[in-house]
Amino acid sequence: MLVVVALVLFVTWMQQRTPASSPSSSLAPPTTSTSAPAPVVAPPANPRFDHARDLLDRLPVRGWDRRTDFARYRFGEAWSDDVNVEFGRNGCNTRDDILRRDLANLVVRPGTCYAQSGVLHDPYTGATIAFVRGPDTSSTVQIDHLVSLADAWYKGARDWDDQRRRDFANDPRNLVAVGGQANFDKAFRDVASWLPPNPAFRCEFVARQIDVKTAYGLWLSAKEKRAMEDVLASC
Repeated sequence: MLVVVALVLFVTWMQQRTPASSPSSSLAPPTTSTSAPAPVVAPPANPRFDHARDLLDRLPVRGWDRRTDFARYRFGEAWSDDVNVEFGRNGCNTRDDILRRDLANLVVRPGTCYAQSGVLHDPYTGATIAFVRGPDTSSTVQIDHLVSLADAWYKGARDWDDQRRRDFANDPRNLVAVGGQANFDKAFRDVASWLPPNPAFRCEFVARQIDVKTAYGLWLSAKEKRAMEDVLASC
């Protein structure tokens, strides 16, 4: 009997020491922690394209000079060495100067300026093009004027003297080796109507055109400027 009484007293004492769970605490939903969204980090500024945007703001905007008398001969003999720009009067024609500058794995014909073979990583398309000099193969790689001669003529070059036009046509700043088809597709077009199919080169393409137009005092059409701004906005 004493044992039973002691057992009852022990159970009663344990119940008094253990607090009952409140209904509200047992029904409360589990807490979840929410972290703040990661801040959006802007891409680092690129001084090259910041400078291009600054120059673009300064270039004059005018309509096309509509007198349709452009002709290639007004810019002198093609690939003349008789110029006052880089590579001028070095005894080599401008085409070979640019091929030697732009081709990888270059082989030069011994004792000459001629690029005999090489590999072009075409900036306009991103394609890799093998170059071999020859009557049936040389045209695979061509030299393009970033600012075409026709575009320059109708946006200021009409008023230049012959030497300045010849310098412009052979200035390495305005020349790039590209695939023949891309050169044909671009033709005389400005940025408002043509951009390289390779998106990775578009910022540089526009920046180099701005550099050339600034150096030679050429103007832009309104559509051309807007197109340049659109490209540089993502650079």
